[in-house]
Amino acid sequence: MIDKKTIEHIAKLARLHITEAEAAQYSAQLEKVLHNFEQIAKVDTAGVEPLITPTEIEAYWRDDEAKKDFTAEEMTANAPSRTGNLFKVPPVV
Repeated sequence: MIDKKTIEHIAKLARLHITEAEAAQYSAQLEKVLHNFEQIAKVDTAGVEPLITPTEIEAYWRDDEAKKDFTAEEMTANAPSRTGNLFKVPPVV
């Protein structure tokens, strides 16, 4: 059971300030969540194969091919300001 004291401890670790009413509310909500997990844990999964993905879609992988589509001059041609083949930007302090 998650009591108010545990909720306050978790809030302190997370550096959250919660009221007494919020602590009681969170305690009740977390109790419901844990109850749901207990129900899920009771489900018999013997003989069920684990899934990597929830669907039967197979990944499509393409071969990586190194290709040069544009030259450095073409890539910087529309730049508002450049120095050689580099973009010129304002200094960052």
